Amino acid sequence: MFYKSFFVKFNIIAPVLVIFFLSAGCIHINLFEKQVAIPSQEWNYAFKPNYSFEIRDTTTRYYIYIVIRHTDRYQFNNIWLRVGSAAPGKTMEFHNVNVPLAGTDSWDGAGMDDIYEVRKMISPGAVSFRSSGTYSFSIAQIMRENPLRYILDVGIRLEKAE
Repeated sequence: MFYKSFFVKFNIIAPVLVIFFLSAGCIHINLFEKQVAIPSQEWNYAFKPNYSFEIRDTTTRYYIYIVIRHTDRYQFNNIWLRVGSAAPGKTMEFHNVNVPLAGTDSWDGAGMDDIYEVRKMISPGAVSFRSSGTYSFSIAQIMRENPLRYILDVGIRLEKAE
């Protein structure tokens, strides 16, 4: 009796589970994010992390973000970056970007204990990539202090516009 009840339930539940797991494998990720750790939490001018993303769909629009992780010992309320970007087969183009990290009385972003992660949009809105292929980005710090202490990670994030 138990076996018959078990197999009846299994025959109903098994196909549902198979469909669920197969459809979960088809979920498309709507973002790309890569981060690089800053050696010894001291970002030297010479350290310029590079990032690459493969863009296949040129009709999709993206928001571009800078992601910074720092400790609460970071001495400034912003960070100046020199951000480079290059389309496939093109040369790198650079722009200076001021990224605010704090308001008047507290750090921006999400914090846990003494570490904060800030994600700031650096694109003027949703942008599309003109050609498919590998796009390259680089980020350098251009603050007056060198090395810039208490920066843990720096990264770039491309998020599909909905």
